Order: sequence, then structure tokens, then C-alpha cells
Amino acid sequence: MRIDKHPVLEFKRGNKVNFTFDGKELEGYEGESIAAALHAAGVKVLTHSHELKRPRGFYCAIGNCGQCIMEVNGVSNVRTCTEPLKAGMVVKTQKGKGGII
Repeated sequence: MRIDKHPVLEFKRGNKVNFTFDGKELEGYEGESIAAALHAAGVKVLTHSHELKRPRGFYCAIGNCGQCIMEVNGVSNVRTCTEPLKAGMVVKTQKGKGGII
């Protein structure tokens, strides 16, 4: 589920790292976006719409739409499409609008 070769883009990957998503240990590459690591691991639903609770997935990949917000290391409303993955991160599906810090 990961693009390895592209005719124009070059993918520089960091070291493989482990992180936790909703209590399950996954792996990705350090520095890639959290959403990209989740997508490569087969996770397609990142959040749900507030009113109708419809599933939302990886969409704009540049931090504009908010379809990828999750709780990361206890912080709500993190845009996982632009947040770099680091070893040991704890990522959780966010319920509702998240908390205010």
C-alpha cells in the first residue's frame, strides 16, 4: 500500500520505527506523515464527520481539510497528514471535536 517508485518524485525514507495506533503496534518510516504510515498499514478511516458520523479518510494531504485529525501523544486535533512520524508515538482515533489544552 506504499508507493516505492515514482517517475518524478524521490522518496527519502528515514529508519523504520514503531508507533501505536488505537492500541495496536504498527510500523512506518521516521519523518513520513502519520497519515501516510497509517494508509500504508491499511488504515483508511482517520476520523468521522461531526454531525452525520460518516467516515473520513486521507484527502488533501497538505493540512487544509481537517479530514485527518487525530489525537497524537495526548494532543487533540493534530493534522496527521502533515505531522511527521516519530518512534514511539501514540496515535488515537479522535472522538468528536477533541479536547482543548
